[in-house]
Amino acid sequence: MPGAALLRELSQADFRAELDGLVAVYAAAMQPEAAQLPGRLSIMERHASYPAFKCIGATAGDSPQVIAFAYGFRGEAGQWWHDVVRSGVIAAGGESAATAWLSDPMEIAEVHVRPEYQHQGIGRRLMLALTAGRTERTAILSTQDADSPARRLYHSLGFTDLLASFVFPGGGPPYAIMGAVLPLHGATSP
Repeated sequence: MPGAALLRELSQADFRAELDGLVAVYAAAMQPEAAQLPGRLSIMERHASYPAFKCIGATAGDSPQVIAFAYGFRGEAGQWWHDVVRSGVIAAGGESAATAWLSDPMEIAEVHVRPEYQHQGIGRRLMLALTAGRTERTAILSTQDADSPARRLYHSLGFTDLLASFVFPGGGPPYAIMGAVLPLHGATSP
């Protein structure tokens, strides 16, 4: 049954306790070099302390193993990703564009679904649950700058490209920086 995964919010403590499993989901979905995983774990652990942190995890059947997750937090000056993206948006569209998108954002840091569970609507459900009830005006995220299922999902939820071919300091593949006004398309009204 499509999207039959069970969703639940993970507290900061639950998130930290399940970090190894969450990084395993990240690794299965993204296929990074193994040497990058300790750094990813450290970043995720730090994110759990950011303001208004929220994580949604998904399980399948009776297993408690997380098969997908998404998390985010309130973005603010002094956070590395926020500051780098703000500078990029200012360079491309000016201070007014940066203010419009980044003055009150929920920054969606990670959205990952194990490959065997992809294309079942789980990512959409995670995104809608993650952003439900948020008080921020916008949601901002980055995704690889390619025509991918993830990017098509974000577009279908109302995200628009703010920056394309954006390369973060330190190199790596180009990313698209995307933003949406909350609530997302498809969200139910309270």
